[in-house]
Amino acid sequence: MPQNKKFGTFAGVFTPSVLTILGVIMYMRLGWVVGNAGLIGAIVIIIIAHVIAVTTGLSVSSVATDKKIGAGGIYYVLSRSMGIPIGGSIGIALFVGTAFSIALYLIGFAESFNAYLGFGTTISDLRLTGTIALSALTILALISTSVALKTQFIILAAIGISLISICFGSTEFVPTTVHFFSTENAVPLEVVFAVFFPAVTGFTAGIAMSGDLENPKRSIPRGTLYAIGVGLLVYLFLAVFMAYTIDAEVLKTDYNILMKIALFAPAVVAGIWGATLSSALGGILGGPRILQAMSMDKVTPTFFSKGKGQNNEPVNALFLAFVIAEVGILIGELDIIARVVSMFYLTAYGFINISFFLESWANPDFQPKFKVKRWIGLIGFIACFTIMFKLDMIAMIAALAIISAMYFGLQRKEVKLQSNDVWKSVWENVVNKGLKRIDAQVEENSNWNPNIILFSGKSDHQKYLLELCKTVSGRTGIVTNFKLILDKENSKPPLKKIDQIVRDEQFKDLGIFARQIKVDNIYNGIKNIASTFGFSGVEPNTIMMGWPKGIENSEEYSKMTQALIHLDYNLLYLDFDRVSKFGNYSSVDFWWRETDSKNAEMMLNIARFIIASPRWNDTNIRVLFVNNNNVDVSIIETKISKLVEDLRVNVNIKIINNAVEQKTFYTIIEEESIATNLTIVGIPDFNPEKQAEFVLKTNSLFESIGSTLLVKAAQNFNELDLDLLNK
Repeated sequence: MPQNKKFGTFAGVFTPSVLTILGVIMYMRLGWVVGNAGLIGAIVIIIIAHVIAVTTGLSVSSVATDKKIGAGGIYYVLSRSMGIPIGGSIGIALFVGTAFSIALYLIGFAESFNAYLGFGTTISDLRLTGTIALSALTILALISTSVALKTQFIILAAIGISLISICFGSTEFVPTTVHFFSTENAVPLEVVFAVFFPAVTGFTAGIAMSGDLENPKRSIPRGTLYAIGVGLLVYLFLAVFMAYTIDAEVLKTDYNILMKIALFAPAVVAGIWGATLSSALGGILGGPRILQAMSMDKVTPTFFSKGKGQNNEPVNALFLAFVIAEVGILIGELDIIARVVSMFYLTAYGFINISFFLESWANPDFQPKFKVKRWIGLIGFIACFTIMFKLDMIAMIAALAIISAMYFGLQRKEVKLQSNDVWKSVWENVVNKGLKRIDAQVEENSNWNPNIILFSGKSDHQKYLLELCKTVSGRTGIVTNFKLILDKENSKPPLKKIDQIVRDEQFKDLGIFARQIKVDNIYNGIKNIASTFGFSGVEPNTIMMGWPKGIENSEEYSKMTQALIHLDYNLLYLDFDRVSKFGNYSSVDFWWRETDSKNAEMMLNIARFIIASPRWNDTNIRVLFVNNNNVDVSIIETKISKLVEDLRVNVNIKIINNAVEQKTFYTIIEEESIATNLTIVGIPDFNPEKQAEFVLKTNSLFESIGSTLLVKAAQNFNELDLDLLNK
């Protein structure tokens, strides 16, 4: 079986890259850049553009030496590091940008070709010449990639000869004054930069050939960086040369001035034509390979994955590139096409840089042979989007909107690869560092941030318990639900770790983590989980479960409760009314008494979270206080109002005078909260011997009112001063 023809660093990466860099912009627009921006302005533009090129080149080179590189160049690198959604959306942008850049080079060729041979230079004339050139190059690419690449060596030599001819050329346009900065009638620097920037995008031409390289991990870094370096030196030299040898006004108006000053004009013509045609050829060879690789991954229609010959030349993808390039040619104006190309490439380069930064920062498996400091990628990312913002904020927003739409579309399409993407590592790193920061902080009396262990099993009303638990946990709280599977005989082995994780839409929708654990005793199981679950930084602080009825004399339940109190958990018990449920979510009552000093603050925190919940946001919250000691009502209201105000909770306060009638606390609750959707009552301190009495009274209360949440606060809550006897 014949071996596929593979290329080395010089032929496969450096040559196509440097020919694209030293292309249409250098010959046809660099003088215009110097004329409008001045020498210093031109140098600044060249350097800023190359900062983006160098950072992006370093980023992609580093990533390229970490993973196996296949066909598709930058798309392949991104999709294997950041996943298909981002790799695909940026790959599409890069493919379209590459296809449009073909039009850029061919319109530049048409400007020079028509002017030199005396043909028409109207937009229609340029369109005709550009279309003919596009057709010829497409046919050449169809015949043989190898032949196409070999022609580039001749063109590289022609460019070198043309530059020598320019340097030893005429001095009749020497300026009387060298302009270092832009003049009054000059084009704005943002526009000048946008037109110039495609000059530095050529390094992607070599990377796009990754599938045809003999050793891509070696060739891509070397060929890419050498091409960028050569391009930078040539552009800086030519900018200085033009500023000192050609008048600024001539530079602004005459796009063919280099031919006129050259020692041997045909050499410059050959350089211009060769550079523009080879750049276009680089896009014709590289662009379709990006689309072909995406189609093989089913990001784009598989029709474009079809190829021909032993090298699987991307014939179908080539025809789509041809169509997009022809659309660009029909635009007909080089400056407009250049600005469109700039936006596509800046967007792609920004994400390439952030891809490298995230890989090197978060992925422990990232071990590239070509080492680059991660902050280089971050600088490149910031530079790209800063420049985009300065160039055209609306175009930047539109580009990001299109990329985002493609990203979410690919996410929904659920295209997956047998490779990990960087996002899992990013989140693991963020969580790791966040936990360390949290664990390092000394915990003082601060706002309660719930981390709740919830015990609930599958039942008809489980969703209401889950819903209330998520409401009580607030926006940033954590809820982990445990389902306890009872095996009294302990006859079965423990569940495997993977089987302990519960994947269910109900939990996913509410943002609740779920586990299932086998236990031989429910109460011991709860104690063991409460004692061991969690880790530094995010230790659970609250236990929530349904109110267990019929266990008032259970010694095991009593020991479990005392253990949870000893562990200093907040305790929440929900007695759910299966008939009224939570009603219409319109009323919540909080019951306070003098002995509820810590429970009161916890209740106010719960009130804060309930108000913030969309389901309860229109509810009427009342704080009810039983005045058993004939204290002045105004004193009580003032004190409670201040406590409520400090915690920024909007509630209604009701004082119930009970000094004369001396009704029991539960009797008053029955009278006042009979129609309340959710009643919240504190659990007082009592001796374990009196548990049965407390449970029986509480069960009786639950028969008379709707859904009720019992609250027992941990020691870390503040003691609110509710002792009103001395006030």
